[in-house]
Formats: sequence, C-alpha cells, structure tokens
Amino acid sequence: MAYLTMHDDGPVRIVRMAREDRLNALNLALVDELVAALEAADADVNVRAIVLTGGEKAFAAGADIGEMADATAVDMKLRDQFRAWDRIRGVHKPVIAAVKGFALGGGCELALACDLVIAGESAKFGQPEVKLGLMPGAGGTQWLARRLGKARALELLWLGDPITAREALSLGLINRVVPDEACVAHAVELGKRLAEMPPVALRCIKEAVYQAMDTAFADGLEAERNLFYLLFATEDAREGMRAFLERRKPEFQGR
Repeated sequence: MAYLTMHDDGPVRIVRMAREDRLNALNLALVDELVAALEAADADVNVRAIVLTGGEKAFAAGADIGEMADATAVDMKLRDQFRAWDRIRGVHKPVIAAVKGFALGGGCELALACDLVIAGESAKFGQPEVKLGLMPGAGGTQWLARRLGKARALELLWLGDPITAREALSLGLINRVVPDEACVAHAVELGKRLAEMPPVALRCIKEAVYQAMDTAFADGLEAERNLFYLLFATEDAREGMRAFLERRKPEFQGR
C-alpha cells in the first residue's frame, strides 16, 4: 500500500497512515487504502483489536484540499467520497485511535469515528472547515452534537479553533491523554486487554452503544435486550459463566 504501513503485535493490528510529507492529508487513495485495511483486519480471525495511528506531527491534518479546490457540486455528489466513511464505522472489532499532533477536519472526524481515542499530549482536535467556507462532511457535526450538545458543538464548528488533548478529555471526546512517546504503546496495551474479552460480546456491546446514539431510549433498550439474549447462544458465554463458577480465568474463542 502506498499510504499505509501495518504490522501485528500479538492479537492487535497496528495500522499507520504514512503520508507524512502532507501531514497525512486524507486524499481519496489514502481513505480507500484505509477502508480496505480496516475491513481486512475485521475479517482476520487472528486480529482481536485494531490501533489506527499517524505520524509524530499529525494523526491526519484534514482532507486533501487540492482534490476539492476546483470541484463542482455535481463533481462532489458523483464522487460521493464520504460513502467510504460508512464502511469505517461498520467495522465490528474495537478500533482505537492513537493520536499525536494535528487531528483536524477529516482527521478529527476519523479519530471520532474510532471507538476509543488515546491522545498524546501534543494532540490537537478541531473542525476548521468553516474557515474555508465549508463545513464537516464526514460526520463532524453529528459526532460533536451527540457528544457535546448543541451549544459547545456549535462553538467549535462555527469558530473552527482547535482544542488541546486535555480540553478534549475534559469534554468527553477522548478517553485518555498520555505522553507522546507512550501513545501508541498505550493504545496497543488497551487493544491487548480487549483481545482477552469475548469477541462476540464486544461486537454486541458496540452495536448496542452505537444504536443508543441513533435511536429512542425504548428502541435502544429493546435492541440491548435482544443482543443480550443472543449471547446465550455463544460458547464464550458458557465458558465465561463456567469459569466464574470454577474460579478460573476464562479462555474465549470468539464462538
């Protein structure tokens, strides 16, 4: 792949965006490669969690403006470049973003599309599209409104100013802030902890939480209950309960 590097650390696949000469600006080719890599990891039975990271200066500094500067509305509609982002959100396994440096525009949206976010102290998050006469198109308005509420979301989106990792943590946008040099290792360690959990249960929990963001409370409760009942058909649930009663550590197989 031209814009990504990948390797496995035990059950965790580490996917790194490597267009660092452009601060990992998200051109169409990079996003296509990223989607393919995430879906391949999702389908690999040996992978239990995925860590997505970038470079030292930027996780991803935004969309590649050069690809859009001369485009018409019809061009953008036919290109439908954000359809790929739906596939990113469709990954079933845990996806952890390890963010250092800039995560702006599409880069911020990409981090927020991940399930968990570990940020280095240098990380900066923001949606500066308004300064180009534009607005977020890959989910930024929706993620921020759902996580922060109307007032804070509008302030960030209207002004376009970045916030620090500590500010993002205080707002509940990210999970943890660690020293830059420990960022990826911390995300991988978290991925290994998740890898010890029952994969089907993790998938069902992820589905239920994301449904909670999109549906009425009663509908979310019904979905949660059905997923709860479904897990009684898995071998992992039997193993987990037997291990609890036998006072030993369970061995989950993802079945």
